[in-house]
Amino acid sequence: MAPNKSIPRFEDVVRALQSEGDTTKGTALFALSDLDAREADALERAWPNIAISRRRALIEDLGELAEGNFEVDFEAVYRIAMDDDDPEVRRNAITALWESEDADLIAPLLDRLGHDPEMEVRAAAASTLGRYVYMGEVEEIPASHLLRVEEALLSVFHGTGPAEVRRRALEALAFSSREDIPGLIETAYASPDQQFRVSALFAMGRSADERWAETVLAELTNTDNEIRFEAARSAGELELERAVSPLRKLLNDPDIQIREAAVWSLGQIGGNEARQALEAVLSRTRDGDERDFIEEALENAAFHDDITDFALFELDELPDLKPELDPKKKLDDRLN
Repeated sequence: MAPNKSIPRFEDVVRALQSEGDTTKGTALFALSDLDAREADALERAWPNIAISRRRALIEDLGELAEGNFEVDFEAVYRIAMDDDDPEVRRNAITALWESEDADLIAPLLDRLGHDPEMEVRAAAASTLGRYVYMGEVEEIPASHLLRVEEALLSVFHGTGPAEVRRRALEALAFSSREDIPGLIETAYASPDQQFRVSALFAMGRSADERWAETVLAELTNTDNEIRFEAARSAGELELERAVSPLRKLLNDPDIQIREAAVWSLGQIGGNEARQALEAVLSRTRDGDERDFIEEALENAAFHDDITDFALFELDELPDLKPELDPKKKLDDRLN
């Protein structure tokens, strides 16, 4: 990381992490961003000498810092932490690596998926591997990498391991265009296990497949909060215009997470009715964070509408375009 007078030296931060009593927060954490090979090596050697409570707190603190600052990069730290002796540290580090697009991570993640002794770590690895399924679908990694990840996740889903790991494998596979994936989602949705049904709804939205529209719409009125939440999110992922009216009702849901899911999805769907619903809830919201969230959804709705209008304009100008040259599809492909 570039030198900065307000940020302690990397060596001093590593030394502090190994000492007793020092919390090592604030600007000190910036010294752990963008580590070069020499620094990563030094941190890896020092890692076993850092108290377990400090290692746990460090991974959490880095995650919180990264959420609010897109310029930091703690991937080198997470790579070290994913081999930690403590399962909590491993799990949180693997979850944080969701943002990485480095294909070199596929092998260690597959190793954790197949061999980690802790269920929660294997589940985290399955979830993070979903990033590589997506990258394979948009041809950002070789097809051989995609196949390797898919086969491992399919083996887990069809296996007899813990339900939590199998569920996360299904959610990761939802990005895949393989012909057998819809059948897996249907199987999970028909399961008597409530958590598999929750994961199935999550997968329906992630799949971007409109075949699930009727199912998602029906579940928007489910009495179970988890089901209702996932249906609300999936309605936005699928950009279901028919979901705007039931989503408006969910803006008054007693569960705040469901209300937030409805706000987010209305922003994804866009259109006059969705914008009006968001403007109405914004007018009666006083909490600053909630207002920011709603305003962001309104911006998303406006952006969605601009893209749609542009695409329709282009179609009017070029009526004889073949379907594969549809400019709306091209815009959607680039945006996704």
